[in-house]
Amino acid sequence: MKLNTREMAVFAMLGAVMYASKIILEFAPNIHLLGVFTIAFTVVYGVKALYPIYLYVLLNGIFCGFASWWIPHLYLWAVLWGGVMLLPRKMPQKIRPFVYMAVCASHGFLYGTLYAPAQAILFGMSFQSTIAWIVAGLPWDCIHGISNFFCGILIVPIISALKLADKYCGT
Repeated sequence: MKLNTREMAVFAMLGAVMYASKIILEFAPNIHLLGVFTIAFTVVYGVKALYPIYLYVLLNGIFCGFASWWIPHLYLWAVLWGGVMLLPRKMPQKIRPFVYMAVCASHGFLYGTLYAPAQAILFGMSFQSTIAWIVAGLPWDCIHGISNFFCGILIVPIISALKLADKYCGT
């Protein structure tokens, strides 16, 4: 996964865009474009999408603090990236937007459940406490999943813009 200078610059900008989008949308709890960007970058760049994704994770830690809340971010975005990597590359054009929106929504609905193992380990929670923690977060996960679904409308246009930029700026 060796990067050339252009890729380093592009991935740095994309990671910064992810972080900036998170900051801009902080007024709206659990509504953000991080899943949208993760899916779009993965579709366009494949394995190399991990660079901007983990630059975002690093920036989040640098500017918001490397605390216990940050640790699950080391795997949460990799789960979404991995799910997208498993999608067939040759999906019919008509269903792509809906598949991407559904995957994005699924990640939002499952966010608390995916976050829970780190919480349980870090805070010594029992299985029952972990389940209670997940259940208590379900309203937020519902907001997260629904907003991810609707924000997912932007995935295909972002993919198109990234591919167009690559075409005209060279890869």
